[in-house]
Amino acid sequence: MLKNYFNSHPLRFALLIGLVLRLVAVVFSRGFGMHDDHFLVIEVAQSWADGTDYNNWLPGSGSTQPSGHSFFYCGLHFLFFSVLQFLGIISPEIKMVLVRLIHALISLLVIWFGFKITQRLSNEKAAAKAALLLAVLWFMPFLSVRNLVEIACIPFLAAATWYAMDAANKKNPMLWFFVAGILGGLAFCTRFQSLFFISGIGLALLINLKWKDAILFGLGVLCSFGLIQGIVDTLIWGKPFVEFAEYIQYNLDNAYNYGQNAWYNYLLLILGVLIPPVSILLFVGMFVNFRKNLMVLLPVLIFLLFHSYFPNKQERFILPIVPFIVMLGFAGMESYFEKHPPSVAFSKFMKGSWTFFWIINILLLPFITMMYSKKARVESMIYLSKYKDKIDYLLLEDTNHGTPKMPPEFYLGKWIGCYELSQDRSLDSLKFKLAQTSRENYPDFVLFFEDKNLEQRIATVKTILPDIKYETTIYPGLIDDVLFKLNPKNANQVIFIYRVKSNK
Repeated sequence: MLKNYFNSHPLRFALLIGLVLRLVAVVFSRGFGMHDDHFLVIEVAQSWADGTDYNNWLPGSGSTQPSGHSFFYCGLHFLFFSVLQFLGIISPEIKMVLVRLIHALISLLVIWFGFKITQRLSNEKAAAKAALLLAVLWFMPFLSVRNLVEIACIPFLAAATWYAMDAANKKNPMLWFFVAGILGGLAFCTRFQSLFFISGIGLALLINLKWKDAILFGLGVLCSFGLIQGIVDTLIWGKPFVEFAEYIQYNLDNAYNYGQNAWYNYLLLILGVLIPPVSILLFVGMFVNFRKNLMVLLPVLIFLLFHSYFPNKQERFILPIVPFIVMLGFAGMESYFEKHPPSVAFSKFMKGSWTFFWIINILLLPFITMMYSKKARVESMIYLSKYKDKIDYLLLEDTNHGTPKMPPEFYLGKWIGCYELSQDRSLDSLKFKLAQTSRENYPDFVLFFEDKNLEQRIATVKTILPDIKYETTIYPGLIDDVLFKLNPKNANQVIFIYRVKSNK
C-alpha cells in the first residue's frame, strides 16, 4: 500500500513522512546540537527580549565594535520571543517546542523544492527518490529542528535555485529572477558563506549568456541584503554593512585558530554522512549532464571548493550543500542509466549498496531523530530554575578538562554570573576572585562535571565553600554519553549539583 501510494503521489508521500519524522523531533529532540545553535541564537535572542545583551554584541552593553554576526536570524527569534512574552508564554521548554515546530514546517520546503529541482534536471522518478531521501536521511529530521544558520539558510537557497531555474517559464520572467535574487539575499543574511553558493547561480546565468537575468538576480540579492544588513547595521552602529565587514576580517585573522584539516576533509565527510557506497554513486552522478545541471552544480562546486581551501574547517560548515548533492546525484544517475542500462553485475552491486544504505539509515534514524542533545546541561538548568530567585552565581567545576562548557541560562530563566574551577582556572585564582567580592556574590550552587576524582574535587571546593550540600545528579542522554566516551572533547558529562547552604 505504501509503495503504491509513493508511486502514485511521490511528493505528497515524501512530505508526509518528512513531516511525521520532524514532528517526532519537535517533541523528543530537545536540547541543542552544538554551541552555535543555542548560544549564538537562542540565548542572544532571549536576552534581548529580556532587555539585556547576553553576548555583549550591542553598543548599549559596552561593546565598542561590531562582533561580526548577522542579526537577521537571531533577530527573528528575538521578535518571536518578544511576542511570546507579550502573550504570557514564559516557559523556556514551551518556547523551544514552538521554535522547533516552526523550523520543522519550514524545512519541508527543502523536500518540496528538492523534488522540483531534481524533476527539472532529470525526471519524476529521480525527483521522487531525491525527495524521499531528503525526508528520511538519518540526520535530516534532527538537524531540521535545530537553530543552526547552516541549516536555516537551506530553504532560502533551495527556493532561490528553483525560481532561478524556473523563471524563464513564468509569465514575467524578469520579476522571478529578481525574486530568486531576493531569496538568495535572505540566505546570505542568514549565513554569510551562502554568498559562494549564490554567486554560483549568478555565474551559471552568465556562462549561459543570460546577462539580463544575471543582473536582475544580482539586484535581488543586493536589494534584500542591502535592506536588511544595511538598515539594521546603520541603526545600531551608524554605518551599513559593518557586521559583514567585521565577519570577513575576523575570519581572515583567525583562519588558523580553529579546527584545521586536509583539503579533502569535506569530501570524506560528505561521502561518510551519505553512507558509502551509495554516497560515491551520488557524488559521481553530480557530474552527469554537467552543462544542463550547471545552475545547481556550479554553486555546489564553488561552495565546496572555497570551504575545502579555507583552513578553518568545521563539519557544520558544509551542511548547506548536502541536499543539493542528493538532488544532483539522483538526477545524474537516472539520466545516465536511461541511456546506459547497467549490466547484471552492476545492478546487483547497486541493489546491495542500497540495501546496506537503508539498513544503516533505518538503524540510525530513530536514535538521532529522538536524541535529547546536551541533556545534562539543559536539565541541570531546568532543575535549578525552581531556585531561580535565589541564584545569582554558579561555580562550574571541571578540573578534569579545560574550560567548563557554558550553562544554557535560557532554561534557567535568569541571567547569572559564573565562576570556574578547571585546568584553565586554578584554585588560587578562584580564591583571589572570591576575595575581591562580597559574600552575597559567592556561588549559590556548584556544578561538578564528570565523576572522575569526584570526592577529591569536592574536598578541594570545600576548602573555600565548606558548607556545600549534595542536591542531585543529572545524567546525559544515551547518544551524548556515547559521544563523550568515544571522545572526551564532546563534553557531555554527568553533572553533580551541590547547593551552598549558607549563601542565601
